[in-house]
Amino acid sequence: MKNSLVNLYPLTKFYFALFIAATVIIVPNYVFAFAWFPVLVLIAVAAGVAKSFLSFILKTLVILLVIVFLMQLFFYPGEEVLASWWIFEISREGLNYGLTLTSRILAIGSAFILFFRIVEVKDFVKSLEDAGMPSAGAYVVLSTLQIIPEMRRQSNTIMEAQKTRGVETEGSIITRAKAFFPTLTPLILSSIASTEERAITLEARAFSAPGKKTSLHKLTKRPIDRVLPWIYIIIVIGLIIWRVF
Repeated sequence: MKNSLVNLYPLTKFYFALFIAATVIIVPNYVFAFAWFPVLVLIAVAAGVAKSFLSFILKTLVILLVIVFLMQLFFYPGEEVLASWWIFEISREGLNYGLTLTSRILAIGSAFILFFRIVEVKDFVKSLEDAGMPSAGAYVVLSTLQIIPEMRRQSNTIMEAQKTRGVETEGSIITRAKAFFPTLTPLILSSIASTEERAITLEARAFSAPGKKTSLHKLTKRPIDRVLPWIYIIIVIGLIIWRVF
């Protein structure tokens, strides 16, 4: 089961994330959108990435969902008031809109978080190139997706170097802030240097040379990778027709 999921073509998994985003937008029911989350957890378990998937959800999406839900609950205008206190007022319309919005954010955010947990960035970019994206565009996508992990790695390296020099980098928030801000200058300078080195490396490999590029990294499409996108499209069209009529 794990191999079947992991070995799917990267664009097949990307289309699945888009499919979830389309269905939760088309179907105006927060129960339907919330129902996608346990499905995604089961897929993460089957793919062997459940721990990192749930950890990332807890660190990022949960805080956002709580803030969005409370904002909609207390400030969304509505006629049917369920409760009120001081300047805050809870209406049925605000409750429904808050649940709808948070369920969609949870479903779409979880789908794309899971996608990047089971797909290597280089495989995703290679599949985009194979689908016809120009090499320059693929490089922009690759650089964008790698910039945050790369800067985090450089920041950790600089912090470790500061530790070896006797700088206190752990403890209270103030202590960590004092240690963090001096790292910004070397972090920015090293990022600029890294960009220059990467440009030289690309030119050395004839990145801007005219003609068809070849690659040692190959991806293979299986029959299921050709069938699944059409199933997604048919279901989405069916949902649109159901919604309209």
